[in-house]
Amino acid sequence: MTLPVLALPLGDQAGIGPEIALKAALDQRVRAVCRPVLVGDRSALQWHAAACGIVADIFSIPGFACAGSTDGVEIIDLRQFGEHPLRPGAIAAIHGQAAIDAAAMAIKGAMDGVVDAVVACPQTELAIKQAGIPFDGYPSFVARCTGTPVEDAFLMLCFDETRIVHTTLHVGLKRAIELITHERLVRAMECTDRMLRGLGIIQPRIAVAGLNPHASEHGLFGNEEATTIAPAIAAARQAGIDVEGPFGADTMFHKPGYDAFIVMYHDQGHLAAKLLATNRTAGMTIGTPILFSSVAHGSALDIAGQNKASAEAVVEAVLRLAGAAARRPASATPRTSGD
Repeated sequence: MTLPVLALPLGDQAGIGPEIALKAALDQRVRAVCRPVLVGDRSALQWHAAACGIVADIFSIPGFACAGSTDGVEIIDLRQFGEHPLRPGAIAAIHGQAAIDAAAMAIKGAMDGVVDAVVACPQTELAIKQAGIPFDGYPSFVARCTGTPVEDAFLMLCFDETRIVHTTLHVGLKRAIELITHERLVRAMECTDRMLRGLGIIQPRIAVAGLNPHASEHGLFGNEEATTIAPAIAAARQAGIDVEGPFGADTMFHKPGYDAFIVMYHDQGHLAAKLLATNRTAGMTIGTPILFSSVAHGSALDIAGQNKASAEAVVEAVLRLAGAAARRPASATPRTSGD
């Protein structure tokens, strides 16, 4: 059986991205389930390999269609640091531009049907901002790259058997409350149910958090649960989705038997994930036509080149998406016009 091709854009190459991508590409668990192809600057990858004392045969390949043509670590070399050299540990516009360019190329490969899934290494948002690129997280970026309405893309944090979907993400709390509408909630439940089935869960069960403390305690602390969240849950159930709630976000994650939890805003989900699975969490973008995941930790500029970074979040993301890609019907593979 032909193994799926997974693209690993290196993220901020001044941070730990190249190190953890290289470690993941060398991991036998990864090589057993896919053909990993790194995307970025080969010279940057070689610098990190040397600095970390990682011995690896690194080969440039001309495109994703050549994946698996060598026995070493394969990279599509974008030659991003010629005139402006890589500055390990520093925040710079060139690093932000390089991260975005690598991710965009991997996403295009997935849309062209030559990449089965993408696992992106961490970027540095300040470096991307310095490059003058609008960016508020990978879900909206993937949406724009794939022609998906931004409001239809959601973040699913994954670790072990836990999955947490965010109804809103990188917006202020006041704006998050404004965005929590009946329509957006139903879309989040539909996307979650569809992704869970894509991950091989035949009859997904989903729990939904409230917005207010204790899910408003029957109206004592607000009424969004009664006016917006509960009606959206009822509509999703009417459409055949097994979803329950709203539950207090402080107790919901202890409830057994659920395949995913939907939260209302960033901190409801990220606090739980980062407390329970430090540096092991991957963030999957759902609601777009491609399989895309990124790690939920940062680029760790302060330990770049020190061989201190764990690749476990990348490995877990690869294993998860490789399984999803293997189960995906061929007709679900996106193609650009003319292919």
